[in-house]
Amino acid sequence: MKRLFSITLFILIASTSLAQTFSLDSYLEIARSNSPLLKDLNNQIASNQLDSLRLRAGLRPQVALNSGGLYAPVINGYGYAPAITNEHTLDGLVGVNKAIIGSKNINEQVQTITLSTQSVINSIKISEQDLKKSVTAQYITAYGSLQSYNFNKEVVALLAKENEVLKKLTRANVYRQSDYLTFLVTLKQAELQLAQSRAQYKNDYTTLNYLAGVTDTVMVTLSKPDIRRAIAADPLTSIYFKQFETDSLKIINSRRLLDFTYKPKLNALADAGFNTDFTGQEYKNFGLSAGFTLSVPIYDGGQRKLALKKINLQEDTRQNYKAFFDKQYRQQLAQLNQQLAENDALLNQVTDQMKYIESLIKVDTQLMQTGDLKIADLILAINNYLSVKNLFTQTTITGLQLVNQLNYWNK
Repeated sequence: MKRLFSITLFILIASTSLAQTFSLDSYLEIARSNSPLLKDLNNQIASNQLDSLRLRAGLRPQVALNSGGLYAPVINGYGYAPAITNEHTLDGLVGVNKAIIGSKNINEQVQTITLSTQSVINSIKISEQDLKKSVTAQYITAYGSLQSYNFNKEVVALLAKENEVLKKLTRANVYRQSDYLTFLVTLKQAELQLAQSRAQYKNDYTTLNYLAGVTDTVMVTLSKPDIRRAIAADPLTSIYFKQFETDSLKIINSRRLLDFTYKPKLNALADAGFNTDFTGQEYKNFGLSAGFTLSVPIYDGGQRKLALKKINLQEDTRQNYKAFFDKQYRQQLAQLNQQLAENDALLNQVTDQMKYIESLIKVDTQLMQTGDLKIADLILAINNYLSVKNLFTQTTITGLQLVNQLNYWNK
């Protein structure tokens, strides 16, 4: 009785720190809020929005106050030619400069920033999927360790109960002392497995907290992850193919911007203020001026053709990566679906086998109370039950991991 009490106390102490329950959704939300990468990408979007505003601001008339003075003395006939330097000048002008740019050119420049933002948005979606996959995978692993730990607790409790019965039967000479010692060794091994499974769960749980950015070291109970197979995504709308589409638009945008760099450029300019050479009546040297500059590209030594070839190489690279990724994407989905189907079939077999072994243990327990059972047969049944139960847990966890991987690509 004293030993039964100590075993029960051991199990209760091992369970006290697992009272609080956390769900997968809680960890995913914490991981998203703590991710510095997601915060960085969102800041990049905000930065692109500021770049768009700066671009439009730069297309408005640019006003600047410019001032300058010059004094070139002529001493004893020595000095700069006054006709060139005017000896001394002073100006203070307010200048206005406005680049005359067509709306199509402006739209393409804005499109450059828009496409950059689209790339960042897609990176956020993929990063969220990566984070969700890694945290979910570790959560499933930790949950599997918890299931093993709970199962080992049940086994220890069962063996402890049967230990008291067998002890009484041994004292009554129904079973030999050697039979009891053999059973006691099995109980000791079960207690050791319980301690090992608790340590494994603690390690897996700590790793889960590390991935999610949680600093709390108090162990909690993890609820069963509610993971369901997502509907297969159309590759045309998948986030993993969206980047190839965005890259294609970027290449088209690069071609158009290159064309605009070889179109005539027109700038309008004007100024107003004070400009004098101190030759007399300086008070009349207030005025204004207006003008324009025009630049028409004629020959660039073949740079445009080379730039187009470089852009064409980028498009060829994009198509090669897309074709290769498409094959990998479809192959990965087919492989995961096949593995999941095989795992489900195995899980059904293990479930049936576990029912038979549970029934056998019940029968063996009843036979033991009357002394009509060999202890070796009971131990064999318990060991088989341990093996099948562990296989059941492993197969269940493998199925959840496969669904997690499949859902990663179905987005």
